[in-house]
Amino acid sequence: MRIVIAEDSTIVREGLVALLTGRGIDVVAAVGDGVAAVEATLEFRPDVLVTDVRMPPTFTDEGLRVALEVTDKAPDVGVLVFSQYVETRYARELFAAGRGGVGYLLKDRVADVAAFVYALRSIAAGNTVLDPEVVTQLFAPPRAVDALAAVSDRERDVLRLMAEGRTNQAIADALFLTPGTIEKHIASVFQKLGLQPSAGDHRRVLAVLKYLSA
Repeated sequence: MRIVIAEDSTIVREGLVALLTGRGIDVVAAVGDGVAAVEATLEFRPDVLVTDVRMPPTFTDEGLRVALEVTDKAPDVGVLVFSQYVETRYARELFAAGRGGVGYLLKDRVADVAAFVYALRSIAAGNTVLDPEVVTQLFAPPRAVDALAAVSDRERDVLRLMAEGRTNQAIADALFLTPGTIEKHIASVFQKLGLQPSAGDHRRVLAVLKYLSA
């Protein structure tokens, strides 16, 4: 079995290489970012790509976007998302197509190397491997209202004015606050709504959409 590993932590990456090669698995490439992961996968066409979720440059969901790109460009390659985080946004898209050869395991719940190798071989054979906690979060009902419950009254005022298309300065004027205070409120809203920095997303718009849907 041939594997490509995408993991930004050098210690974890080298540890995986040592563990897998010690069990007769050929690690054809071990890289530290998403761009290199896609390039190595398309070059070597391994049986499985093992990718973390949060990698450079934004450390948000690069690994899942890599997984989607690989399943599109190299559908014969299995993909295992191996992370300590459950990121549902792109993960749902990854599993929605119903194709086999994909998996999502949590690092802190895989204590047995033999079980990890078994999961790799299962994915390479075209099966789906999912941690139960991942299943719970992927298929749980939307929690927009619950998320908004953590937002304070003042932050709701800021969201309401954001939904009206106001700039930070206009919001500050309307609430008799400083622009710096408004920026802090908006950063707090992003955190409470689980909106991480991403080059492909506009968090201000996403926050307003969650506010309106709730």
